[in-house]
Amino acid sequence: MSQIALMDCAPRSSDFRHDLLAGLSQSPKTLPCKYLYDERGSQLFELICELEEYYPTRAEISILQNYGAEIAEALGSDCAVIEYGSGSGLKTEILLEHLHAPNVYFPVDISREHLCSSAAALEEKCPDIDIVPVCADFTRDFELPDSLVNGSRRAAYFSGSTIGNFEVDESIEILQGMARLCGRDGCLLIGVDLQKDPAVLEAAYDDSEGVTRQFNQNLLHRANAELDADFDVEQFQHRAIYNPQHARIEMHLESSCDQQVTVAGQKINFAAGETIHTENSHKHTLESFANIAARAGWQVKTVWTDDRQYFSVQYLTVTT
Repeated sequence: MSQIALMDCAPRSSDFRHDLLAGLSQSPKTLPCKYLYDERGSQLFELICELEEYYPTRAEISILQNYGAEIAEALGSDCAVIEYGSGSGLKTEILLEHLHAPNVYFPVDISREHLCSSAAALEEKCPDIDIVPVCADFTRDFELPDSLVNGSRRAAYFSGSTIGNFEVDESIEILQGMARLCGRDGCLLIGVDLQKDPAVLEAAYDDSEGVTRQFNQNLLHRANAELDADFDVEQFQHRAIYNPQHARIEMHLESSCDQQVTVAGQKINFAAGETIHTENSHKHTLESFANIAARAGWQVKTVWTDDRQYFSVQYLTVTT
């Protein structure tokens, strides 16, 4: 690990309790997708990325490999890379190998254990780069000390299709936060999943091995462990449905029967067939994402796609 200690800005456990009870009190019931990513959830997501049906990871890796030199030229030398939702660091390693003498790398992730493990593994592979892990909820503003950035250009990196997990207004808020953190000379490298055949999408989010089912149900296991809940997890089935009106995959946990669950001392009733909406994954056109970016103070400069045009990696600069 880097000699600089972990920057710990992680949300409090009381936030999980508050958000879970608030979401389950709504109609329809919903939960913020960020709570899918505890240590076990993060491990399951890494397994999802290796599945045959889950195309985004392979598509993005091919873009980084094929256009790494162009991406490095765009970001420039001696930059400070700030990765939102860093995960395992697989794609990060490819990016850092192409960059010209990056000054420092800040992996930002909400799962502290997974963050520390992946940062340590990456440091072994990239010993010449200073790595400063930041445990934080990236949907909220956080600060990086100027002394650690050392005057370098700040380059935000938001890999995968994570921006698609948010509604338009939420996406704009996150992108605005990135613009504030990166400053006037800052830039952003972001993965944007593109619209395609709904059958391809539904297979990617409901795989034949059932890993995505485990990932979704893990949210209930987490509630049982951390909030003294008593979910009968097997009575909630994973559902992944394409919603054409909103151009998104929706993940739900569907109650198999009429049942009552206790969460942090409160009784929650479920009817048979009622769902908890746990995650969205919006799919964009190049035009729709460029519009969102512009509203957040960014301008799309370059777009790279894979051979099938399933996925894009986009380079943006700050306009405000």
